[in-house]
Amino acid sequence: MNLPPLRAVQYFEVVARLQSFSKAALELHVTQSAVSHQVRLLEEHLDLTLFERQGRMFSLSNVGEGFYEEISTALGAISNASRTIKSGRKGKVRLAVYSSLAVKWLIPRLESFKQQYPHIELTLNMVADDVTFNEHIADCFISVIPPKKGYISTSLYQERLVPACGKSLWQQIKHISLNDIINQQLLLSTQYFDVGENQHTDWLRWCASAGIPLASDAKFSHFSHVLFTAEAAKFNLGIMLIDTMLMESISSADNLIQIDEHELVTGDSYYFVYKENQAKNTDIQALEHWLLAQCVI
Repeated sequence: MNLPPLRAVQYFEVVARLQSFSKAALELHVTQSAVSHQVRLLEEHLDLTLFERQGRMFSLSNVGEGFYEEISTALGAISNASRTIKSGRKGKVRLAVYSSLAVKWLIPRLESFKQQYPHIELTLNMVADDVTFNEHIADCFISVIPPKKGYISTSLYQERLVPACGKSLWQQIKHISLNDIINQQLLLSTQYFDVGENQHTDWLRWCASAGIPLASDAKFSHFSHVLFTAEAAKFNLGIMLIDTMLMESISSADNLIQIDEHELVTGDSYYFVYKENQAKNTDIQALEHWLLAQCVI
């Protein structure tokens, strides 16, 4: 068996994943020169150039990219096997998921999962909008931007946005026209608007699809997270656009009322994502099937 230096392979994987020698050194708890030395050893062993270097800038070569895809899968399998042996039993699954989806949708349903699959220990890792796909973070992910290579992505549901507000505000506006309702304070979160001129895109798109003009002087309040936006709406600070999956999960105790039945299909979908080398992992398959069942609305 003609194996390359395995430490060099490990160091290369970290550099390729993080796109940084300095960050790789921090993760591996070694010096940057040690990382560079191991990468050079691997290139010499393979007699190939894995990185294209231009001064301080570098990127994976075509050969390096292909090699990374192959060895990351193999290292992931070794990591999973080691974790299984170390734990002494199977049934541990780590899921990375957006915080808003976890808090308002997934966690309230987890009792059902535990009853159905008591042998699976599910650990949640909350992530930001840009998910980093690697086994150091989780075994599987929920993401709106699935990776193109080396992963299996199953569509869970398509995002649809509806307007909602708190009960007290709803009592004040429920008898006025939708045109007047849209002139109330409108709430935005970073998950539902872009920066710059297009920051109100979803409200503009929702109004256009509902046949309602959005005034040029419409009043907006911005929040850095959808959970903050939902709390603001709950306490009658304005009207938000909220994903129907989240809206369905919010109980009457949360004090949110859906204002109108019209939905904006944003074009974004949520995917359950895991490595191709995990395709036969029965615990991940069980989680996938359970999530799909929860997304039937």
